[in-house]
Amino acid sequence: MANLIFEMHAPGRKGYTLPKNDVPTPIATCIPQNYSRTAPLRLPEVSELDVMRHFIELSQLNHFIEKGFYPLGSCTMKYNPKINETLVRNPGWNNIHPLQPQDTVQGALEAMYDLQRDLAEIAGFAVATLQPVAGAQGEFTGLKVIAAYHKHNGDTHKTKILLPDSAHGTNPASAFMSGFEIVELPSNDKGMVDLEALKAAIDENVAGFMLTNPNTLGIFESQIEEISRLVHSVGGLMYMDGANFNALMGLVKPGEIGFDVMHYNLHKSFATPHGGGGPGSGAVGVREDLVKFLPYPMVTKEGSQYVLCNNDQETSIGKVHAFYGNFGVNLRAYIYIKMQGADGIMRVSRNAIINANYIMRKLEKYYHVPFNDNCMHEFVASGEWQKEKYGIKTLDIAKRILDKGYHAPTIYFPLIVHEAMMIEPTETESKETLDAFIQAMIDIAKECEETPELVKNAPQNTPIRRVDDTLAVRQLNLHYTW
Repeated sequence: MANLIFEMHAPGRKGYTLPKNDVPTPIATCIPQNYSRTAPLRLPEVSELDVMRHFIELSQLNHFIEKGFYPLGSCTMKYNPKINETLVRNPGWNNIHPLQPQDTVQGALEAMYDLQRDLAEIAGFAVATLQPVAGAQGEFTGLKVIAAYHKHNGDTHKTKILLPDSAHGTNPASAFMSGFEIVELPSNDKGMVDLEALKAAIDENVAGFMLTNPNTLGIFESQIEEISRLVHSVGGLMYMDGANFNALMGLVKPGEIGFDVMHYNLHKSFATPHGGGGPGSGAVGVREDLVKFLPYPMVTKEGSQYVLCNNDQETSIGKVHAFYGNFGVNLRAYIYIKMQGADGIMRVSRNAIINANYIMRKLEKYYHVPFNDNCMHEFVASGEWQKEKYGIKTLDIAKRILDKGYHAPTIYFPLIVHEAMMIEPTETESKETLDAFIQAMIDIAKECEETPELVKNAPQNTPIRRVDDTLAVRQLNLHYTW
């Protein structure tokens, strides 16, 4: 465990010398007496070298995609090409401001205009907005567009959003925040939407159906055209959560299979860094007649000029974020798409699908895979066998994975699979990496049988061993006294 910076304190050590004060009036005279410090601030005295070693050591305790395999299902933790980072840091992008005259930022506006069009083309929509700065905010934006559409048509009775029991947790939250009632539908024995339950729930009050496709189980909803027909038959709209678009890019256009609105997670599908709460981008694509409800401004082209246009404000849902979204994240997605091209975007999805199916087939003898038809970019395994036979929980298996040098996958989600482990390899991992991970998972399965206490007490090799998770949250201590 790394020492705290305070523990490295030694009187007289210096890591930095402040420049000589060139302010003619003593600063003390500018500060009211009751705000003046009477005793020196207690800061650790540490040399520059020790500070550097301290933070380098801390950085190496983290797990990140450049350090090792990160199979975090439902989050698409793919490698982010470093050329994206190099180009985004160009002063031509960094030293501009959204409030400066638009004729001085034509390059930036052109890039965003092209990105709007590229995203729309890839997913089969009329246009996309880049304003939302997170997937959940994209959901909120898309649902507000649906609400505005129905209000504009005078259909104020449309108050229900249907969604499956395998939905991401943000889906019902976003729908509720948008003013809708939530109707949850069960999954059938194939892990897809139960059509009979959908038919029973369909009525004139349905505003829309919110669906992730492929769904959270990694299964493509092959009944999507029938689902769409049923929802549209009562005037409802189809919303696609694009969290799993990494499996469809270049292969399927959601706008052509019945969806009317969709948010993209640019920080997942289009290789921009994410995690720890941000940054992100939840761009939203819509069909033609919904464009007027999108947030403003939008980047448009007038002759040879690109402009930020305050589109129809009477029908627009208004702004959902300052200016025009996370410019740096959007720019990374733009670079990624231009470098991949149409063929590259298609290869991304195909390789992600191949990798996920490869791991699933190799592990299905050792872990229960409740829905084991061919998957898309991810699959859900279960530690149910290990729990029943050896009393080992999925949490124990996940902790043991850390000992093997990998980040654990998402566990206990989706909720409809007991002891769930959602594994997503993405397209950026090699066969050698996948084989090593597969062997580690097989080794853990054998350890569950032969040395169960080893797994129950994992992790053994991490800086912090097994902790009481509940107690750690309830009695979190972030205060250091020295």
